[in-house]
Amino acid sequence: MSDVRHVLVLPDRDAAEEAAEALGERFALDEEPQLVRDALAGEDDAEDAQWLLVLRDEPGRLDARELDSFAGEWDGWREEP
Repeated sequence: MSDVRHVLVLPDRDAAEEAAEALGERFALDEEPQLVRDALAGEDDAEDAQWLLVLRDEPGRLDARELDSFAGEWDGWREEP
């Protein structure tokens, strides 16, 4: 099995937490997505941080276009590997 990961970038913690909960419901994930704070370069203020949801998709069953659309619901996007 390959170690396929998807990274969704979200604008704030609230959006990331809501999206993480909705991801499990919509896509029936095998494990919880990892929530990671990504401070922007040179910024110390927590308000200037993006939040990442990292999804492991070893079976490769998650569709990139569906994840793009899903992230857009929270004003986010999916990072290309």
